[in-house]
Amino acid sequence: MAENQQKKGQINIELDESVAEGTYSNLAIINHSVSEFIVDFIRIMPGVPKAKVKSRIILTPQHAKRLTKALADNILKFEKAHGEIKDYEQPPIPMNFGPTGEA
Repeated sequence: MAENQQKKGQINIELDESVAEGTYSNLAIINHSVSEFIVDFIRIMPGVPKAKVKSRIILTPQHAKRLTKALADNILKFEKAHGEIKDYEQPPIPMNFGPTGEA
């Protein structure tokens, strides 16, 4: 067997440079139907009354459940290394971000 052949069940995943940069989000809205989960990632900025969806991910229910498990596992590992992540009942920043300054 050649060294460059893929092992059975192995997937070759590519990460484009533009995708690798990532997109910042400080709000996620999740909806679902009987056949899919839709996660919209949004960035809200102070003083800006309007926000846009920056990315939308559509998952099957099975993949949504796998994502939940993987995220929970990673949160446990993070907290073990860095301490507990504080969870707020309500977001610590009001959605309107208060008054804005002028230049």
